[in-house]
Amino acid sequence: MKKIYVLDTSVLLEDPNALFAFEDNEVIIPTIVLEEIDHKKRLGDEIGRNARYVSRVLDDLREKGAKLQKGVKLDNGGTLRIELNHRHFERVRKYFNEATNDNRILAVALNLLNEHKENNERVILVSKDVLVRVKANAIGIKAQDYLSGKIIKNDEVYEGYETLLLDTNKIDNFYKNGYITVTEEPFNDMFIYPHKFFILKDNLGTSKSAIAWYNPDTSRLENLNLSETDIWGIKYRNVQQKMAIELLLNDNIPLVTITGRAGTGKTLLALAAGLYKTEELGLYKKLLVARPIVPMGKELGYLPGDKNEKLRPWIQPIYDNMEFIFGAHKGDIEDIMVGLKKVEVEALTFIRGRTIPNQFIIIDEAQNLTKHEVKTIVSRVGEGSKIVLVGDPEQIDHPYLDSSSNGLTYLVEKFKDYKEGGHVSLIKGERSRLAQLAAEIL
Repeated sequence: MKKIYVLDTSVLLEDPNALFAFEDNEVIIPTIVLEEIDHKKRLGDEIGRNARYVSRVLDDLREKGAKLQKGVKLDNGGTLRIELNHRHFERVRKYFNEATNDNRILAVALNLLNEHKENNERVILVSKDVLVRVKANAIGIKAQDYLSGKIIKNDEVYEGYETLLLDTNKIDNFYKNGYITVTEEPFNDMFIYPHKFFILKDNLGTSKSAIAWYNPDTSRLENLNLSETDIWGIKYRNVQQKMAIELLLNDNIPLVTITGRAGTGKTLLALAAGLYKTEELGLYKKLLVARPIVPMGKELGYLPGDKNEKLRPWIQPIYDNMEFIFGAHKGDIEDIMVGLKKVEVEALTFIRGRTIPNQFIIIDEAQNLTKHEVKTIVSRVGEGSKIVLVGDPEQIDHPYLDSSSNGLTYLVEKFKDYKEGGHVSLIKGERSRLAQLAAEIL
């Protein structure tokens, strides 16, 4: 028996192609969902774009002569219907008295369920909103998250490195030769992603260890190329930071992604590497630093001043890291930034339509980007540029994204097979003991 999927607004705003993601089953869109999409379509962000896309798809179906209220056949064998009936609120009012939009969507699902009471598994409410799913479950409606938008499962996160136990003689040979061939055990039975790191430890439990990375050009595990003890005064404090610096300084890797909790040093390392490559070595003509404008908490509203004054609250974390690198006192960073002619701090709002050649690009807080936005940004990268995206997938302020459906996770997963990309996940907080403890227990 075919299932009936009732879609919440959050699903369509997260993925407008969700209309076609339910195979040969019936997809129901309550009329209140259309009203909510209509309210969002004027927004200038990704949510507005998705709302407009859904509107165009529905209008295209209408222009083909389809009667959406009666149901229209889709190419995947399923049907799509705008639900005009089943809107009465009496059954839901017994549980949730207030006539909110969420409760109206619940009412449609509950009334459809009552009509098909011979099979309670047939009607399913799909929502990205956790509380909508909880409320649905409380009144007997089967509910589920929209899984098609998720890129990975939580236990399948690619960290960019792996710890292996080896015989002592193999570690000795690695130091002697500078490499290990992948035809040796245990690597001969492994699929190794390009630029993946390996922490090699003695299987007898001694302190003997080594760090290797897989070079896709030679198909060997090689010693790190890192020769600098510090970059603009910034030294790595743990093995994962050492891996990150290796990726950041490797000019053969045009795309680097770094994830980690707050305080692990993601942005600081990227900025230090960018300044080193542009200001000291002159390998790039400019260091471009950008971050998405997504607030944590309530909106600040309209801000006074010119563009730079309006953007300052959003890009202040970049300046904080700059102050740390330069050891500047409060206020001195402005003079330093004026002297750095090759450094540009920008908001991602202004990156669309640009081509960015010969630049070291850093995208901070990339976990707040959607898959479409990440594609837009990376496709702006011109010849001779290197782009670094950093963020914490566990700290997302975007209302329709989570740790497994955001653009940064999507980018890591898609590029891990290609030698153009390199990734490492930082795990140890270095900001302070308090910050590390807060990231772990709060």
